[in-house]
Amino acid sequence: MSGMTTTMTLGQQGEDYAASYYLERGARILDRNVRYRVGEIDLIAEEPGGTVVFVEVKTRSGRGFGAAEAVDRRKLLCLRRAASAWLRSRPWTPVRFDVLVLTVAEHRCGIPVFETEHYEGVERGAC
Repeated sequence: MSGMTTTMTLGQQGEDYAASYYLERGARILDRNVRYRVGEIDLIAEEPGGTVVFVEVKTRSGRGFGAAEAVDRRKLLCLRRAASAWLRSRPWTPVRFDVLVLTVAEHRCGIPVFETEHYEGVERGAC
């Protein structure tokens, strides 16, 4: 398997895990992998109280360069712009921006076991 395929597969597994993470907390998944010219959104969830959460998922295979550090001011700006595009055709709703950092702690039967860091409300780059 090439490095690119491995990374894509790990990224997809991370996004699947992220969706499960929010579902387990009572959220409803509204959309995944939304792309606009201005940016992309990995996951969009709605919490039981009605808040729409735009989630940037960062998945890493090791503890080298931190995934949270990869979500800089520019990345958050792109996320906000993409969220604005997604919200244009929907009624006003409260929103929040989260970053979910997943690091592979180990593999069990070929499936990654993730350590999870959840940064809630990162509108100002609070990672």
